[in-house]
Amino acid sequence: MFLQKLSKKLLSVVNRLDSIPHEDPELTPEKWCMKQPCMVIRIASKQIVISQPLSTFWVFFLGFLTIGTALFFFQSNNGEESRLWWGISLLLWGIGALLAGTSYQAFGYEIKCAGKKTCSWTSWWELIYLIFQQISINAMVVAIALSCTEGTLQQVLFVYAILSSAIYAILVIIGGILPVKSLITFELMVWISTPAFIFFCLLNILRYYKFNYSMDLALLGAWFLLFCTMMAYYIYNKKGITKKLWTKGIWFSENDVLHIFLILWMIYIGTFVAGQISDY
Repeated sequence: MFLQKLSKKLLSVVNRLDSIPHEDPELTPEKWCMKQPCMVIRIASKQIVISQPLSTFWVFFLGFLTIGTALFFFQSNNGEESRLWWGISLLLWGIGALLAGTSYQAFGYEIKCAGKKTCSWTSWWELIYLIFQQISINAMVVAIALSCTEGTLQQVLFVYAILSSAIYAILVIIGGILPVKSLITFELMVWISTPAFIFFCLLNILRYYKFNYSMDLALLGAWFLLFCTMMAYYIYNKKGITKKLWTKGIWFSENDVLHIFLILWMIYIGTFVAGQISDY
């Protein structure tokens, strides 16, 4: 009896997330596939709605490509701790992409709409993705610290990575339980991540100026491509191009822009960065 009451209580706490209204408060299961492309597949006697089939392909391709790149770092680490942490970072990034694709794209209808009067704004799949993504970035902070710094600065970066990961994870969990929408947005995660990438740029510029190392040049290329990726996503989203195209029956969303650019970024990482990474 106690366990039953406890499970009901926990379920009610978890389900509070559904109380956050969707950006379109009138979005019902019947209207879901009017707002985006859908495909219905049948498994045995059950019908499953796949949302945004092509977008699903791009995000899953990104996820598996990133995991594959992570495995390459693991396989070729040769005792280099920085390569190990690059592998950890990209593994978490890839898993995060698969989690995001599950709820934002592929099974969005099944997770956020099916059986409900109105569709939910987000899901715990997406919140776990945010946590994975932020921890991934902080694992990258550790990797860069091991490659490009030493002494006190390196220790400070280690502490920053641990605290940043823990604090952000707590904020997201609080945001999901209370719930507080502002704590669980993609935009907040990006803003929290931005200082790390600004630091990466400044550090690699300084090191390349002083030492002329090819590793720093390769990393600067990676940060520049990532900046271009986020700018392309922001501009595309700001101009509302997704909705404009969909009125013409063409689906190409800001998330597609993000994922295709990240695929190119990951190819760059595997081609030009992976071979350069070594410990300080």
